[in-house]
Amino acid sequence: MITIRPANPTDAPAIIDFQKRMALETENLALEDDKITPGVYAVFERPARGKYFVAADGDKVVASLLITPEWSDWRNAEVWWFQSVYVLPGYRGKGIFRKMYSYIRDLAVKENAAGLRLYVEQNNTIARKTYEAMGMTSEHYTLYEWLREY
Repeated sequence: MITIRPANPTDAPAIIDFQKRMALETENLALEDDKITPGVYAVFERPARGKYFVAADGDKVVASLLITPEWSDWRNAEVWWFQSVYVLPGYRGKGIFRKMYSYIRDLAVKENAAGLRLYVEQNNTIARKTYEAMGMTSEHYTLYEWLREY
């Protein structure tokens, strides 16, 4: 049975592994341990940065995601961003992300967040179809970014 829960620091090794896998899988990017490891632990050290959630099959962590807050002055509330979503390949297509999304959405309503957002690689059609099937749209904003090389 899959359970969804807030992550704790003992989940960090799995989350780090998932992030490395995701970067390689989606962007053909090998993340450096000296960046990703302290980056994940930094979230646990300063909760204002965000909060990890995991899906577990018994004691095995099989998926994770990060929620980061964005203040919306227009709404006088936070908008929660989904980031770093990863589900182990053998667990994909079994509704785990849908279950995680529902858990986060219910929590957002309970905590009076204004809404949920995420970004996805333009060519990741499987993920895009998943998000659209849950009622999310890409009609409102287009994301632009500038990122330093790392």
